[in-house]
Amino acid sequence: MSAADRLALLIPAYNATPWLERLLASAKAQTQPFDEIWVYDDCSSDGTAELAERLGARVVRGEVNRGCSAGKNVLARRTTAPWVHFHDADDELLPGFVALARRWMAADAADVVLFPYEERDDRTGEHIAWRRFDPADLAADPRSYALREQINPFCGLYRREAFLAAGGHDEDPLVLYNEDVAVHVRLAFAGLVFAAETEVAIVNHRRLDSMSAANAMKCVQAQYNVMRKALELPGAQAYHREIASRLWRNAGLLAAHLDWETADRAAALAARLAPPAPADGSALFRALASISPAGALRVREALIRLARPDARAGYPRRAALAGARP
Repeated sequence: MSAADRLALLIPAYNATPWLERLLASAKAQTQPFDEIWVYDDCSSDGTAELAERLGARVVRGEVNRGCSAGKNVLARRTTAPWVHFHDADDELLPGFVALARRWMAADAADVVLFPYEERDDRTGEHIAWRRFDPADLAADPRSYALREQINPFCGLYRREAFLAAGGHDEDPLVLYNEDVAVHVRLAFAGLVFAAETEVAIVNHRRLDSMSAANAMKCVQAQYNVMRKALELPGAQAYHREIASRLWRNAGLLAAHLDWETADRAAALAARLAPPAPADGSALFRALASISPAGALRVREALIRLARPDARAGYPRRAALAGARP
């Protein structure tokens, strides 16, 4: 195998001892092997680095906790493999992943390949859903697709040189909990060629205590900052409709968490870009938003809490109209 065909598995990890062995076992069970396996230990306190070394991975130890984006960038710069795959420590690979990846590497027709995946309940192993990417939609306009779709951090194959030239992961703490969307938007606007695999070779294990599940408000706040920063990218003016639509949905999620300050910012920015479309809300919401985006958010949230209180179970319980603006 030539040096150009090498593939590295890069794993950012923080206190990952409960799951890391499962992932590394699935990596070693591939029908074709990874050429390198790296783990970035983000200043763990549970022996993550020692476990990774014992299981045969190359380990880079962080001196301070910097988050998964910084860890991925460190590993991408450390490896010399021309192709890389990032994977969360608590997820899993099916045996055919590397073989599928090598087909794309040999074809040399894309810089980023998105792989579909299965979602399973981590506690029971029960199948939850499949997630697939539309190859035609993705290839037609990667920028639009990256703005519209959630592309998770464990499902991509990347040409390392192009990934690094585009800037890698955004290490801004404001986007940390939505860094997966941020990086794919960045790569798409940098002009990288995207493609989509159709065969499932990845398992995403859903956990109630995962980083995203345990930090729901931080995730939706980060979504706002990702879209805000997307507007600064060259060529973003052609995608105001997509960014606005994402912001309208984001404002609704922020309202559900009663983070009115950020919700109002998201709605005001969305309103400047484009009015809400039918997919962004009801006819009543769209009419109210044309008069007062902040007021429309509060009326909708109050109606949801009145008519469907179960839809807000687990959310903050303060009055939904608190802090209403004219």
